[in-house]
Amino acid sequence: MNYRHAFHAGNFADCMKHALLHALLVALRRKPAPFHVLDTHAGIGRYDLHSSEAERTGEWRAGIGKLLGITEGPLAPWLDLVRREGGPYSGSPALASAMLREGDRLTLVELHEADHATLRAAFRRDKRVSVHRRDAAEAVRALLPFPEKRGLVLLDPPFEQPGEYGRLVAAMAETWRRSRGLVQAAWYPVKGRAPARAFHAALRDSGIRDIVAAELHLREPTDAARLNGSGLAIVNPPFGFEEEARAILTALHAALATGEAGGGWTLERIADE
Repeated sequence: MNYRHAFHAGNFADCMKHALLHALLVALRRKPAPFHVLDTHAGIGRYDLHSSEAERTGEWRAGIGKLLGITEGPLAPWLDLVRREGGPYSGSPALASAMLREGDRLTLVELHEADHATLRAAFRRDKRVSVHRRDAAEAVRALLPFPEKRGLVLLDPPFEQPGEYGRLVAAMAETWRRSRGLVQAAWYPVKGRAPARAFHAALRDSGIRDIVAAELHLREPTDAARLNGSGLAIVNPPFGFEEEARAILTALHAALATGEAGGGWTLERIADE
């Protein structure tokens, strides 16, 4: 494994993923019954945006660096949490742990040896959080279904190896088979249009129901060598989420737009209930 998220933390794709993830977690908290979150590609939890890795790419400056001054509107609840965390930027483990209540649970999975050690140290005092070093597909098979019967699975592969889309669809289908009621949120890159559309078609063919796909585009997705956009496929979106997602995507595009042709956002229903 070569991918290290520290180089990319806080970029526009991270912001899109985390703003929508926050909305999903808020929805889970609306009911008093406990919920469980599984993060299959957890990273290290929090990221120093002034580290040598982050400064080498500078990607965060065109992402969270443009957003931290926002205090009103649909992005404000997520950004308030980011500011409350202070210092390092909150990755999905830190975001999810901050949203847990007393009876809720968070399971973090990270395969990279050094990142797993960092992650375990970061959450060693939180009894609501467990940390595993294992492959994401193995984690889905081993850890589902949850005892709580409700919750969310976040699948966020690095897309650095061939076949990543196929493995993502397989993991989502396995999650659906084991726990149909869970919310799933699966991140994917938007470089060219064809791979993303093929991913959507594969999800439709998988038999999974009730799927929407949210995408944020900085530019027309025609150059397959660039990360032109970011996508999140959501299974079992909570009531009202699609309306919230439209507002979040609109606000993100307004704040992060580069002025390049073809920028914008989409929210598409891939499979009906």
